[in-house]
Amino acid sequence: MGKSYTVMGATGHIGQVVVEQLLAKGHQVRALGRDEKKLSALKAKGAEVVKGAFDEAGALTSAFKGVDGIFLMTPPSYDAESLSDAQDKTGEAVVKALAASGAKQAVNLSSVGAELPSGSGPIAGLYRQEQRLAKLTGLNLVNLRPTSFMENNFYAIPVIKAHGVFGAAAPADYPIPTVATRDIAAKVVEFLDSLSFRGQHFFDFTGPREYTQTEVVKALGAAIGKPDLPYVQTPLDQIQAGMLGMGMKPKTVELMIEMYGAGNAGKLHPNQELTAEHRGKTTIEAFAPVFAAVFQQA
Repeated sequence: MGKSYTVMGATGHIGQVVVEQLLAKGHQVRALGRDEKKLSALKAKGAEVVKGAFDEAGALTSAFKGVDGIFLMTPPSYDAESLSDAQDKTGEAVVKALAASGAKQAVNLSSVGAELPSGSGPIAGLYRQEQRLAKLTGLNLVNLRPTSFMENNFYAIPVIKAHGVFGAAAPADYPIPTVATRDIAAKVVEFLDSLSFRGQHFFDFTGPREYTQTEVVKALGAAIGKPDLPYVQTPLDQIQAGMLGMGMKPKTVELMIEMYGAGNAGKLHPNQELTAEHRGKTTIEAFAPVFAAVFQQA
């Protein structure tokens, strides 16, 4: 017999796959998102769709009521005047809605490094949300803490096209834990489909192995027909200037630079033993065609 679920961020990389996989398993899904076109596509597949803001406790309460499980997430508000304030506003609304709706089972999308109260940029906002959720009694919760998304490499595409190099903040030879969002979605579905977790705990999740930037660029460069694509470690001050030049708010840029610095200092890493259950299956080579498709469309 199928269960019922509410999925926040249903039009994002992770949420969309979660909705589709839960539907494929015969479950009922209430999809919350902001992209009308993508919501319409999910509706056509059988989902109940709800469009609206994630920082309105009343609307979230209605969306959370009467379901067996919930996928929680804090959408990145990079265009907000203060990313931290936006995170807290959404987080507080989510917690109020969970309490008012009587929710019993949820998976919360957090992040590696969410055990750090400060010094980790926007990840500190996820630390604060984990702390809020911990105060809820009667809620069985998994704080899923994935490592860096392979999809973050999409941000390098404009630089590749403009300058013929792959630029990023990390040292070329530093092994970075990274994971494909489709694998994160599959792990979310695994937790929600069974609903066997009790109490509140965190679960680190990453890819099949760690990759240096040199390895990443070799695989992605080959996929786009640029096997000799050079990697350039970009100084943080240049990245900061570039973000500001794109119109990002200074407070948000400051947080992003802090996060990159924490990553380069080795502060953002899993804290659990990485068994097979903690690792996705998608290699950087398997992800490369996805990168190539986005590159061609950019």
